[in-house]
Amino acid sequence: MVSYKDLGLVNTRAMFAAAVKGGYAIPAFNFNTMEQMQAIVQAAVETKSPVIMQVSKGARNYANATILRYMAQGAVEYAKELGCAHPEIVLHLDHGDSFELCKDCIDMGFSSVMIDGSALPYEDNIALTKKVVEYAHKYDVSVEAELGVLAGVEDEVASEVSHYTKPEEVIDFATRTGCDSLAISIGTSHGAYKFKPEQCTRDPKTGKLVPPPLAFDVLHEIEKKLPGFPIVLHGSSSVPQEEVDTINAFGGKLPDAVGIPEEQLREASKSAVCKINIDSDSRLAMTAAIRKYLAENPSHFDPRQYLKPARENMKKMYIHKIVDVLGSDGKLLQQ
Repeated sequence: MVSYKDLGLVNTRAMFAAAVKGGYAIPAFNFNTMEQMQAIVQAAVETKSPVIMQVSKGARNYANATILRYMAQGAVEYAKELGCAHPEIVLHLDHGDSFELCKDCIDMGFSSVMIDGSALPYEDNIALTKKVVEYAHKYDVSVEAELGVLAGVEDEVASEVSHYTKPEEVIDFATRTGCDSLAISIGTSHGAYKFKPEQCTRDPKTGKLVPPPLAFDVLHEIEKKLPGFPIVLHGSSSVPQEEVDTINAFGGKLPDAVGIPEEQLREASKSAVCKINIDSDSRLAMTAAIRKYLAENPSHFDPRQYLKPARENMKKMYIHKIVDVLGSDGKLLQQ
């Protein structure tokens, strides 16, 4: 059993309470590689922002669970080395799909876990979530649960259609499970193709797809039911068109990739939404920089040569999200 506190990590409770009260959201960035981790830490330190480093089941399978745990510990020490005396870094399991997976992560030093029983019947979701909460809270680990289903594909999480969260269920669910935060479905979606073209309109000037608005009426109803309760948005990458255009210009094929408009995420972050998940944007920033570098430097083969600009591009994106979208800059509880 490894305690996250011994690794220098924190859970989400204090940062979420401050975010709900302060009208901003904590960035939750997925990572699989050292370069992603470095970029996340550099961005968080430079902006004085708390940050959630997320690991999916697929990331653990790809990079190795033990390595990722030590990378998170290294992230804390790296942040201190960069000048942050009191880093606020969460190591979070994204979309845990079983009690066993959540338990394994808790035992290996995760400070927060998500149990996603949203595809299960309502009562089964409650039972599974409650079981995870009871185990996690023994070790002061915070638990995120989910009500409603997001469409799209990201790692092993996939659904053809979305089902909005039912506001009338949230009080019963939160009370009976004891979860610390709740991921809801209001129109966000996983992956780089968050909406089909027929769901969107096209900008007559640019020809780019314009996605439908998020269901803020559902969010506001949930806020009324659970005042002050931490709400989470998954699938919230904006799919920056400049990164998509760069990828396509250097041999990629991402037609009609579209994400969530940043102005809508900015509005959401001022509500009870205190955690916003961003994964695809990091992948796009990394891939765009690598494709461009290799196309312009065909004789280069040292991974450091093309991973360095990839890291810089991700860092730039993370800083933009923290400062211009989520508003979590300067929000460390101990400056």
